[in-house]
Amino acid sequence: MMTGHLKKNLLLTMMLMIATLAIAACREKSGSDTQTDTFKTKSGKEITFTAIKHGSIRITFNGREIEVDPVSRLEPATDYSTMPKADYIFVTHEHYDHCDTVAIRQLEKTSTVIVMNANCAKIIGKGKVMHNGDHLRLADDITVDAVPAYNITPGREKYHPKGRDNGFILTLDGFRVYISGDTEDIPEMRNIKNIDVAFLSTNQPFTMTPAQTARAAKIIKPKIFFPYHYSDTDIQQVANLLKGSGIDVRIRNYK
Repeated sequence: MMTGHLKKNLLLTMMLMIATLAIAACREKSGSDTQTDTFKTKSGKEITFTAIKHGSIRITFNGREIEVDPVSRLEPATDYSTMPKADYIFVTHEHYDHCDTVAIRQLEKTSTVIVMNANCAKIIGKGKVMHNGDHLRLADDITVDAVPAYNITPGREKYHPKGRDNGFILTLDGFRVYISGDTEDIPEMRNIKNIDVAFLSTNQPFTMTPAQTARAAKIIKPKIFFPYHYSDTDIQQVANLLKGSGIDVRIRNYK
């Protein structure tokens, strides 16, 4: 028969375990490990970039929610149903780690505008299609330009053929954000200018090597540069290659 003292110890142990689990759940829910960077436009509107993972970026702009390539399935899994609904969703191309119908369903509301290439529109069944070179005004203070994103290294062209996929330049109240999508350091990058924040993919053989990424950053000359979509690449190599360039390199959790 269990003594009163033993019962009391067992009860205290169970209570401690429950409390520990509750604290862990709260920490997970509150996103204590979330990495954010906040900027202000010249007119004082706030822009916050939140690193989700891989190629997934959350942008909060003056009270509006923007999601780029939201993906739920890659580890660690992301439950977008716990996040605010998106006003705008941008999808660079149709690969599973960029175009995720589950994540899009969790994020969208009736008024959500989804911008993507033609193949993504076929998968999702709706949305605004942009081709390389297209320009779109989404609001008085939001425009987007679709720019090329493709492979140029012999043997890699099959991953991202020229003319199919998009990178995006978002202009938010004059603040210019370049999101490269899956690309290498292509010649068209010379046309990308006046960028405040750039996200450049580094994930050979599918996108850029660290040397290519550093070269691309030097061509574009963003004020602030976030390497992203870098998988198992030693991303510190990129920061080392850009020392002395005057570019503010910020490494966040975009593995």
